[in-house]
Formats: sequence, structure tokens, C-alpha cells
Amino acid sequence: MGYFKGRVKNHIIGGLSTAIIILTGIIVLSFSEDKGDIPDFYDQFNKDYKIHSLKLPDTLYFAGERVPMQNFDVRESLDRELLVNTYWQSHSILYIKRANRYFPRIEKILEKHNIPEDFKYIPLIESDMTHAVSPAGATGFWQLMKGTATDHGLEVNREVDERYNIEKSTKAACEYFEEAYEKFGSWTFAAASYNVGKSGLAKQINIQDADSYYNLLSNTETGKYVYRILAVKLILENPEKYGFHVDKEDLYYPLPTKEIELDSSVKDFSEYAKELGLNYKMFKYFNPWLRTPSLHNAKNKVYKITIPKGGSYRNYKDILRKHEGVEN
Repeated sequence: MGYFKGRVKNHIIGGLSTAIIILTGIIVLSFSEDKGDIPDFYDQFNKDYKIHSLKLPDTLYFAGERVPMQNFDVRESLDRELLVNTYWQSHSILYIKRANRYFPRIEKILEKHNIPEDFKYIPLIESDMTHAVSPAGATGFWQLMKGTATDHGLEVNREVDERYNIEKSTKAACEYFEEAYEKFGSWTFAAASYNVGKSGLAKQINIQDADSYYNLLSNTETGKYVYRILAVKLILENPEKYGFHVDKEDLYYPLPTKEIELDSSVKDFSEYAKELGLNYKMFKYFNPWLRTPSLHNAKNKVYKITIPKGGSYRNYKDILRKHEGVEN
């Protein structure tokens, strides 16, 4: 029995040794082959794929106010945000597409309130131009808190939340910017205050005796806030310069709509939508500020309901045809 065990043990050891020798040979051969291929691989890789640093403009303005591009800290802060937004390609592509749909609506309201056009970039960096809700409860394109919204005349309750209404929330944001500009005398400070609040910004300005946003030591989020706006502005003003190529037919286009009045309660928005020739999903798409499946409008308040105009409102080819110069 002992002899047999010894023979088996020797066979096992011998087999393992042979397997190890063979495996080692394979690894060595593979390594030698791979090593020989490495220079060719990297030559091809560097030929086909390149990541570049970005050239910063020597002259730049936000809302008509000059950015001190001669300052190293300003250049490096802008460089960071420009790199992040340029090389987060999918994110910035969506910025370009959504901006094509929503900027025209926002620009009209900014102009009406004499707010510089550069403020249109804020809902991009605040919410990606989506009806987002932050952990703190900031809501909608402009990420308005409930108190700020109601202070500026928006209705916010369980059934109706006008922070989801693009026109009304933009108007509320404009009123905020008007107040902030009157307080600080600077559009750049007004934009920064949208992140940290007017009182929070005023406190830091007083502590530091700061004469501009670019000379103010801020918390991390506020410190990069205006630079994020500037980076997005640079990319959207000249997408091709930063490597973004979006064909006209791939953009998101404004959807033709019209308004009707609603001055009564609605028991079931699903049935109401059908009466308008819509399904529930599309009715809510155009009226996201109506938060529940029904509306108790005991005081007969008049609401403006948005509905699509035209026949095939969901057919993207029909939408493309409505916009001059777009091929389909």
C-alpha cells in the first residue's frame, strides 16, 4: 500500500511539474509575442486616438462684463470646466440638442425682463434642462426652492407646482436676477448669488471686501459656478471648435403648441386628455406642472393648458419639416 501511494504521489508531482513547465512556456511565448506587438499597437493607437488640451480665449465676457483672463487662477478655473464639459461628450451633446428646443422660449423671457442672454446657460448647468428635483428640494429647469418660487408668485402645492412650468419659472428666475443685480451692481455677482443666495454672497463680499466674483474666495460649488456657465457658453457658441458635430436633423426642435384655458376642476386627466385628442402621457409631457391625475379647482382659477398644435405631433419627420433648412 505504501509503495502504491508513493507511485501515485510521484505521478501526481510529475504531472504537475510537466503542466507547470508547459504553462510557463506558453506564458513566455505569449509575452514575447505581445511584447513584439506593443510598439505597433501604440503607434496605431496614437495615430487614431488623441486627447488634446484646450486653448483658452484671451478675451471673454459674461453678460457684457469682462472676464480677467490674464489671471492664472481664472484661466485654470475655466480650463477645468472647459475640459470637463468637452470630454464629457454625451452630456454636452445633450446640452446642444436640448438648447435648440428650449433656448428660444427662454431667450424671449430674458429679453422681456432685460436680463442678459448669457443667463440662458444657467438652466443647463442647474438641471441639464430637465425637470429635475435635487435632494434639497430644488425643482425644475431653474432649480427653484419652494420659498423662492412662492416669493415670486408661483403656485406650489400637491396638485400644482409651477416650478415645472418653463415660462413661469423663467419669469421667476428673471425677477431674482433683477433683484440681485440691483443689490450687487454686477451681473456676474448676480449669477453667483443664484448658487449661494444673495445673503450668503453679500456676507462673503463684506468679509473679504471683494470687488468682483473673480477676486472672491468662495465655497467649491460657488467658486466654479460662473466658470461652468462660461465653459458651456464657449462650447454651445461654437460646438465644432470643441469637436461636437450634430447634424440638423439630430437636434431637438421646438414643438408647435397652443394654449387653452381651464377654469374648472378635473376629475380625471386621462379622460380630459382624450377629449383633447391626447393620451395621458403626452398631456403630462406638455403640462408637467400638473402633478396629480386630477385637479380640485374650487375657486375656478383660470389655468393655461398647453397642447400640441398640428396633426402628427409625435412624428419627428413632421416636426423636422416644420423647421426651415432641415433635411429628413
